[in-house]
Amino acid sequence: MSDSTTAVRQRPLSLTMGWLIVALVAVVGLAYAKWFPYYHKAFVAYATRSVGSSILTGHASQPPPVSFRSALNYAVAYGQAIWKALVVALLLGSAVQTLLPRRWILSALGRSGLRSVFIAGVLAVPSMMCNCCAAPIVTGLREGRASAGSAVAYWLGNSVLNPATLIFTGFVLGWKWSALRVVVGLLAVVGLGWLVNRLSVNWKESRTPRQLLHPNEDSAPSLRAWGAALAQMAVRLIPEYAVVVLILGAARAWLFPQLGHEVDNSLIWILAFAISGAIFVVPTAGEIPIVQALLLLGVGTGPAAALLLTLPPISAPSVAMLWKSLGARTLLLVILGIIALGLVGGIAAATLFS
Repeated sequence: MSDSTTAVRQRPLSLTMGWLIVALVAVVGLAYAKWFPYYHKAFVAYATRSVGSSILTGHASQPPPVSFRSALNYAVAYGQAIWKALVVALLLGSAVQTLLPRRWILSALGRSGLRSVFIAGVLAVPSMMCNCCAAPIVTGLREGRASAGSAVAYWLGNSVLNPATLIFTGFVLGWKWSALRVVVGLLAVVGLGWLVNRLSVNWKESRTPRQLLHPNEDSAPSLRAWGAALAQMAVRLIPEYAVVVLILGAARAWLFPQLGHEVDNSLIWILAFAISGAIFVVPTAGEIPIVQALLLLGVGTGPAAALLLTLPPISAPSVAMLWKSLGARTLLLVILGIIALGLVGGIAAATLFS
């Protein structure tokens, strides 16, 4: 290969071209993986009052026993549901990290006030990713110097402020359930994002190494850097993601040992389902058929609501994927905050919906 060819391949892109590539990946990728499929799915939800069967139990009334087959079946079903969005997320996360000027990310999303949290929440609305597929984009934002609070707001906002899932919830479960999701979702995105920013000022683990070592660095975008970041992100995130999904697929019967009339509106059941929901992983809108099936089995509205509120925003795989980007204390705060909001929401549903 000649030196001139090598120079062409390594030539940096203009900032305008970097922006155009990121915008193209976002619009085309999200339209293919999210916007068009959800547009058509909304009509199905309206006509049938359903968005499919429960990925937790399938057509059975209880999760399958713990086994490798159970793990593999769940991983395959889950993978088929999310692989397109995951590819888009990896492309977009690595593009954000390498093609956007870090000074812009720092200016818009790097501050510690509510403004950065609000902008991140607004950006999350059209993304419509599940919590795991949002993780690569959050990683890219953190590498670009987004604050911990705005990264958390974007992460949570993808699922809890997803307009498609709110519409599906209204058609399938009723609009009071959608209203509950909106209220609790806004508290999660704005409240936890703001709280993380307030508390993470003195948490060195909540700042990326690039922020600590190179506060003024803003390298020119290049396709080579994008490719390298994409490969590094895929190698780091996908294996641990797959392993945790397999474990959760096998452990469904342990996380949800009872699914019937015995699961009433007592505080212990609401808390138990809030915790299980924060651990388990489902694709986008996968919580809706799960809750629909549970209500038909006689599960109390409190535990069902807690599950509806804690399944979408976080999960064990997404926490594992973001461990290096957000740090242990930030993630622990988010986990406890989501469980607490699920508990409060479950109590509210048990009081108002029963």
